Amino acid sequence: MTKEMTGAKMVVQALKDQGVDTIFGYPGGAALPIYDEIFQQNDIRHVLVRHEQGAVHAAEGYARSTGKVGVVLVTSGPGATNTVTGLTDALLDSIPILVLSAQVPTFLIGSDAFQEADTVGITRPCTKHNWLVKDTDRLPAVLHEAFHVARSGRPGPVLVDIPKDVQFASGTYTPPKPSTSHYQPRQKGSMEEITELVAAIEKAKRPVFYTGGGVINSGPAASQLLRELVDATGFPVTSTLMGLGAYPASGKNWLGMLGMHGLYEANMATHGCDLLINIGARFDDRITGRIDAFSPKSTKAHIDIDPSSINKVIKTDIPIVGDVGHVLEDILKVWKSRGRKTDAEALVKWNRQIDEWRKIECLRYTPSTTSIKPQYALQRLEALTKDRKDRFITTEVGQHQMWAAQFLNFEDPNHWMTSGGLGTMGYGFPASIGVQMAHREALVINVAGEASWLMNMQEMGTAVQYNLPVKQFILNNERLGMVRQWQQLLHGERYSQSWSEALPDFVKLAEAFGAKGILCKDPADLDDAIMEMLNYDGPVIFDCLVEKHENCFPMIPSGKAHNEMLLGDAETKGAIDAKGSVLV
Repeated sequence: MTKEMTGAKMVVQALKDQGVDTIFGYPGGAALPIYDEIFQQNDIRHVLVRHEQGAVHAAEGYARSTGKVGVVLVTSGPGATNTVTGLTDALLDSIPILVLSAQVPTFLIGSDAFQEADTVGITRPCTKHNWLVKDTDRLPAVLHEAFHVARSGRPGPVLVDIPKDVQFASGTYTPPKPSTSHYQPRQKGSMEEITELVAAIEKAKRPVFYTGGGVINSGPAASQLLRELVDATGFPVTSTLMGLGAYPASGKNWLGMLGMHGLYEANMATHGCDLLINIGARFDDRITGRIDAFSPKSTKAHIDIDPSSINKVIKTDIPIVGDVGHVLEDILKVWKSRGRKTDAEALVKWNRQIDEWRKIECLRYTPSTTSIKPQYALQRLEALTKDRKDRFITTEVGQHQMWAAQFLNFEDPNHWMTSGGLGTMGYGFPASIGVQMAHREALVINVAGEASWLMNMQEMGTAVQYNLPVKQFILNNERLGMVRQWQQLLHGERYSQSWSEALPDFVKLAEAFGAKGILCKDPADLDDAIMEMLNYDGPVIFDCLVEKHENCFPMIPSGKAHNEMLLGDAETKGAIDAKGSVLV
């Protein structure tokens, strides 16, 4: 039924009709009519963040851990411009979020009014689509369309800019209808191309499934179909940073993560395979390394719902445009109908070769009894939390992020939230708040570096205000760790601006916010300190002082191929030559 109401009331009603239960935001003059409507209802929780960038990252964490659209509400001018980093992060990582930005009244647009900015112009490059609504009667349709665009096809961020006079004015509200939008991404893949891929699967001697965040974005069914296909064929499977959890880390065919800091066996298998099946990944440069040397002798298939991703970076032999879940379902049907064939004898040989690569033990490091190695800290965190089915991990960006991907194991999708494409320092803490708001009883841990964490440290106020028991597990090396590592390896050990000479006392900082602080610097105390963190029913800052100059290996140097990894501390130090031999 249509109803007469103000634009501000339309916003709240549209959120309710779209099933929204939580929004993240920060008020300001241009947004006050909407905030007034929020005050007068109890169905939608509003989380008051301390910075608009934090609101968007929190919405990303909420969206990534639930599969729903995350919603943000901000005011005009700086409120809107502060969302740009988060919007770009969500665009690159395909996270569905909706930013509702207030705008100055329509009659002031273009006059350089107080807190005016060209929000639509500024955010056009970092959203899937955006709208400036100047007519209150158009507002309901635009809001419902925004949700459709955000969650459909390759998910991503959208923005609706709403002038203040449109919020005050009255119009006719229309509930959402079955979508008649012109935006209707292709769901089903071409059966001709799917059949061609199945024929390649039947003949492959050295196959690899290369999976990405698109598997998770497609929904839980896609992850289940991937597991069925991998286990039925016996093909090895690897994943990008964003795809961790789509296939369980305990699975017998799991190779671990591939790419710049991926595992030796995953990178070598990708380099040496004869059939590479990309499922929901975009051939990012952190994965491909040197493009002309990427998986040089393989037939390449690419399954992606975004047609612009096909052949964008790597030439594909078998392109399949469609939703991952639908395509995997059809692949399984066709493969089963043709007799479930694979080259079993060749697969035995291939798996033997992979087992030889596993023997390198590329994550090996030199332990210490006097200082905490960051790898050891994460191994102990994994050991003490792995049985928690409700464990969710977020990260900041840097060495700690890569170590977390290497040493923490994920059995299910939507339990790992990190900034992949943009590499946004400051992402993890607010993202953990968004995850905890969605899963109030869950264990939510943000693995952080001290430099990244400080970028949005103000959100500690949000965590305390809403009594969110998020655990901030800071691997504190008093350095910009990844920057320092690159300076050591690539810039002659000239450490330009890669450390801070004025770090806070994190225990006192936690206490100043009304949270718990824990300091640990002795490996012998680590387990007890982690258990103290886990058992505390409230937000915690865990300051784990780690080895200052530990490097993150394996590492593919920029411009090198997958078989030219640096192995570092794994005893067999050095690079790998073109034949896979270790150069000590």
